[in-house]
Amino acid sequence: MEIAPGIRRLGHDSIVNAYLVEDGTEVTIVDAGLSGLWNDLPAELAAMGRTLDDIRAIVLTHGHSDHIGFAERGRVERGWPVSVHELDAALARGEVPNPAKGGGPMRPLPLLGFLWWSLRHGARTRHLGAVSTYCDGATLDVPGSPRVTLVPGHTPGSAVLHFAGHGALLVGDALCTYAVTTGRSGPQIAPFSADPQLALTNLSRIEGIEATLVLPGHGLEWKGSPAEAVQFARSEARAS
Repeated sequence: MEIAPGIRRLGHDSIVNAYLVEDGTEVTIVDAGLSGLWNDLPAELAAMGRTLDDIRAIVLTHGHSDHIGFAERGRVERGWPVSVHELDAALARGEVPNPAKGGGPMRPLPLLGFLWWSLRHGARTRHLGAVSTYCDGATLDVPGSPRVTLVPGHTPGSAVLHFAGHGALLVGDALCTYAVTTGRSGPQIAPFSADPQLALTNLSRIEGIEATLVLPGHGLEWKGSPAEAVQFARSEARAS
C-alpha cells in the first residue's frame, strides 16, 4: 500500500508494519514485521516498478520478534544486510530475553485479534544469525540515507529513522498509533515496553526532527510533525 511517494507499507492492514523506502532505483526495508509478510513483497515491489533484486538492506528499528520477522530469510536467501542499534543486537540474535514488561491495560477483543492476526502471518520468528549494528546519530549508507536517533524505553536500542528526502520519520515502537492490547488509536507509548516512563520521557529526542509524516510499527501513519505526535502521546499518557 502506498503511504507517500516512494514509501509503501507491506500488507493490507496496519496491525504490524514493515515499510519499503525507495531511493532512485534502490529500496530499503524498514522493519521486517512477521515472517508471513514476505509473501507481500513481490506485489508491493512491483507496484513501485521494482523487484527483490532492487532491495539493498533491511534496517530494524529494534530487536523485537514482530519487527525482525522475515529479516533472517532475506539475509540468508537474498544476501540482504540487516542492521539494528548496537544495544539491541543481542536481542535480535535471540541471545538475551525480551526486556518487555506487562502490556499495561488490555481488552480481550483487540488482544485476541492481534494474536489471531499474528498466527495467520507467521508468529514464529527466526532470530538473526548475524546482524550489523549502527549507533545514535549515524547516517546509514542505505537507500534513503536515514539518520538515526536513539529513543530508549521500548527496548534499550529502540531507534527512529529520519528519511529527510521523503519528509518521513519511521519510529518503530518508540510510538504507535494503534495499541494491539486495547484497540486505542492515536499516537501513544507502545504496549510491551521495557520502561514505558523512559519511553515517554525520551520522546523529547524526536520533537525537533523536521518531518511531515510519522510512520509507526503498529497503526496508521500520522500525517503531521513529530512534535505534534509527541504532544498527543503525552496527553494520552496523562489521561490514562
